[in-house]
Amino acid sequence: MGKEEIKDNLLQKIKDKTAQVAVIGLGYVGLPLAVEKAKAGYKTVGFDVQESKVKMVNEGHNYIGDVVDTELTDLVNKGLLSATTDFSIVKDADFIAICVPTPLDEYQQPDISYVKNSAINISKYLKKGSIVVLESTTYPGTTEELLLPILEEGSGLKCGEDFFLAYSPERVDPGNKLYKTKNTPKVVGGVGEDSTEIAAAMYSSVLEGCVHKVSSPKVAEMEKLLENTYRNINIALANEMTIICEKMGISVWEVIDAAKTKPYGFQAFYPGPGIGGHCIPLDPYYLAWKAREFDYHTKLIETSGIINDSMPDYVVERASKILNRFKKPLNGSNILILGVAYKQDIDDIRQSPALKVIEGFEKKGSVVNYYDPYVASYDYKGKKRTSVEKLSKQELQNADLVVITTAHTNIDYDFVQSNSKFIFDTKNAMKDVLKRENIELL
Repeated sequence: MGKEEIKDNLLQKIKDKTAQVAVIGLGYVGLPLAVEKAKAGYKTVGFDVQESKVKMVNEGHNYIGDVVDTELTDLVNKGLLSATTDFSIVKDADFIAICVPTPLDEYQQPDISYVKNSAINISKYLKKGSIVVLESTTYPGTTEELLLPILEEGSGLKCGEDFFLAYSPERVDPGNKLYKTKNTPKVVGGVGEDSTEIAAAMYSSVLEGCVHKVSSPKVAEMEKLLENTYRNINIALANEMTIICEKMGISVWEVIDAAKTKPYGFQAFYPGPGIGGHCIPLDPYYLAWKAREFDYHTKLIETSGIINDSMPDYVVERASKILNRFKKPLNGSNILILGVAYKQDIDDIRQSPALKVIEGFEKKGSVVNYYDPYVASYDYKGKKRTSVEKLSKQELQNADLVVITTAHTNIDYDFVQSNSKFIFDTKNAMKDVLKRENIELL
């Protein structure tokens, strides 16, 4: 079978929904993607090293907030979706999506071991006429410089002739009520025009959002970093503005509200106790690390990271000043933290600045409790913490200071205000509370 015939055969499988799909990694990116592939009619198998996740999927039990429970159960019952810890599923797959973590190591450098190990395992089973798409966020060059040689060497197949390879960055915003995997536009860059065409065809057959094709995987990899570096830098600007405004006795929140009345040239970003999640705190470091290979230091990007990383300490410092007004030191004070998830109305604590804020208070000798309706307990640096069961009047009154670090919308902030000695609101969660004599904003 020649190159054109292999390509046409795969495109036909995509068109008539007979292509078999494998999704490597069933986390916040992989499981929603697997569900959408199965919903579109493709027989989909997910792989994960965690047996607990595999078991839950096969039992039709959902563990990701952006996935609809009944949809997952229905797809499993229909035989369109299953999960396994056996990598050999790849041998039957026509489309393989890699959705594994790409964290930073202890030196703030990219840890691409999960991507590399996935590529090695895929290469053992990769069949002629299939396409591999990397979705994990990474540095420009990963697809062509890392995946391509591993896949070719391990499989004995030739990219662009026997199999196809592309990069399409995940765009997942946990808790977003409007944009989900299905209706978010997708960027695709393949190794050669054929790979781009095939990957675009696959995503177009599944998603409602448009598919934007770019000239190479490097362009797609770089645009993903630009998306999140843009947010990182603008959040850093908002955070630095709040520090300046506090020193001048100006409300940064009022300043931003005024600035965003301009209908052009300004987009509102807001300060907070730091940044969290799976992308924004990490992606700029990927770009900065790669730039050093070309003898360039990303001054603005690295500075924004420093500013955002310093915000948990700034929150603790501001809290100390508040308590000083009441002649209370941080050491021995009771602090109640409201919200440990990295953003409102979700249970995701990855890179959450609230965890660092709690750690900062404890280092100063404070007695810290937290309440989060979405996070009953969590482990951080080997220590397990458990949420108070109920945000009661007594819990609030016992606290010398209540610190809001996540703006969950299902908390009664009027109740919080009326029963708290003092509140330090780092997210402007209490903006609609009328009585404000015991509230201070970041």
